[in-house]
Amino acid sequence: MGDIVEIVSKYGFPIVMAVGMGFIIHMVWEWCTKEVKPVISDANTVLIALIDRIRMLDNDLIRLNQKVNTVLHLRGKTIEFERVEAEKLINQPQKTEDDQAAAGGSE
Repeated sequence: MGDIVEIVSKYGFPIVMAVGMGFIIHMVWEWCTKEVKPVISDANTVLIALIDRIRMLDNDLIRLNQKVNTVLHLRGKTIEFERVEAEKLINQPQKTEDDQAAAGGSE
C-alpha cells in the first residue's frame, strides 16, 4: 500500500490512474481476443449453417406450395367437370311412361 502512495506522490494521481486505466484496457483487450473472439467465430459458423438450413427449408416450402396449388387446381377442374356432367344428366329430358307409350304406339 505504501508503494502506491509513493508512486502517487512522485508522479501525481492523474498519471498513475491513466497508467492503471491503460493496464485495465490491455487486460480487457487480451481477454476479448483470447476468449470471446473464438466463441464468436464458432457462433458465426453455426449461424451460417443455420441460415443455409433455413434457405433449404424455404425452398422446400416453396416447392410444396407449388405442388399443393397444382393439385388444388387439377382437383378444381375435376370437380367442375363432374358438376357439368351432373348438370347434363339432370337437364336431360326424362322419358316418362306416357312418352314411352306414345313412342311405342307410333311404331
